Amino acid sequence: MKKTIIAVLVGALILFIWQFISWGAVNLHSGMQQYTPKQTEILKYLGDNLEEGFYYLPGSAPGTSQEEMQKQYEDSNGKPWAQIYYHKALDTAMTMNMVRGLIVDLLAVFLLVFLIQKMGNASFQTIVLSALSVGLIGYLSVTYVNSIWFQTKTLIDLLDAVVSWGAIGLWLGFWLRKK
Repeated sequence: MKKTIIAVLVGALILFIWQFISWGAVNLHSGMQQYTPKQTEILKYLGDNLEEGFYYLPGSAPGTSQEEMQKQYEDSNGKPWAQIYYHKALDTAMTMNMVRGLIVDLLAVFLLVFLIQKMGNASFQTIVLSALSVGLIGYLSVTYVNSIWFQTKTLIDLLDAVVSWGAIGLWLGFWLRKK
């Protein structure tokens, strides 16, 4: 039990630290947070015209017939489009976000450790490849699939998956393998 707890705690810490490095210290995700000098005007306009929520533009009003939606869709082809995540107030308090992130990291690593332990006498290589597989499954089935539909760049997200889960795999391979 002690070995499992240490495996999970250190693995989650590796994941949490990589997330901080990637998003904060080095800011590898800067391309997802681009600046516009028009931000004040844009935010004012959005605040005057939107409720808090997620928007896909152009969209169809609720109740639009299938035929009209198809026509709007075809008319929009080749024209600008946008996704908007709009919030009425920025909350800069990071404590709860960090706590929630750490809890999710603990759960994710716990699930991986649980699977590894169910394998029985797993080798170092099997553990590392299992951890990398978990990271790649998460990236491919969520982030990459969304990038197909919403035309986003995800190379940094792939780097996040490989580096973080690779490092976790190295740790767990060292700590959990049968000697």
